Parts: sequence; structure tokens; C-alpha cells
Amino acid sequence: MLETAAKHYSAGIWIVSYVFQLLAAIILLQTLYFKFTGAPESVYIFTKLDAEPWGRYLSGTMELFAGIMILIPRTVIYGAILSLGVISGALVAHLTVLGIVLTIDGQSDHGSLFALAVTVFVSSLVVIFLHRKEIPILGKKFR
Repeated sequence: MLETAAKHYSAGIWIVSYVFQLLAAIILLQTLYFKFTGAPESVYIFTKLDAEPWGRYLSGTMELFAGIMILIPRTVIYGAILSLGVISGALVAHLTVLGIVLTIDGQSDHGSLFALAVTVFVSSLVVIFLHRKEIPILGKKFR
């Protein structure tokens, strides 16, 4: 993988990119268990968004694709763009309907879900910036 990436990027850029790719992927993929098993927190969130259960399954599926694609060298840019899109929806939901701090069954998450979403958002932006030359059509403008 480093050999393929090294053709286009310096080792330092590749390492920075991969750290942010891993960070986004780990967060995206670890939430799948909760979405697909119907954990009370996920059911609460998507019920409040009036999108339970289909929204939970759709969101989880998109996060699964994004989490895998962002780790594969040939699909990094697509995974990062998909990740940015999905997590933007989560951030909008937090800022408009859910709130930054969620309290479910008397338990506060102290803003941890919001913080994780912001982390994925920033990580995805960094990866997109570092791989901007790979964006179809637009990438040619960055060369």
C-alpha cells in the first residue's frame, strides 16, 4: 500500500493521510454494531428524527461503505467524500433536532456522539484535501 501511495505522495503526506483515514474508519465502523443491533441509543436517535428503522439501516450501510472505502487506496477519495456526506447529515441532525448533548433514559452522553461526528467530519476533510488531485473532474484543476 505504501508503495502505491508513494508514487503520488511523500511518505509524510501518506502517513498523515492514513492516520486520518484510520481515525474516520474506526469511528464509522465501530458505530455499526449499535445501528444494526438496534441499540437503545440508535433507536432513540432515529425515532427522534422520524426515521426509525429505515434511517438507521441506511445510515449504517452508508457508514459501512465509507469506512471500508476510505481505507482502500483506489477508493480513498470516494470513501472520504461519502463519509463527509453521511457525517454532515449527522451533524445537521445534532444541531437542529437532537442537540449536542444527548440524554437517553436519564444518561447523558456529555456530547460524545457529537464530538465523534465532528472528528469524522474533520478527518474526512483532511483526507479529501490531501487527495484532492484524485477527485474526478475537479482533481485536474489541482495539478
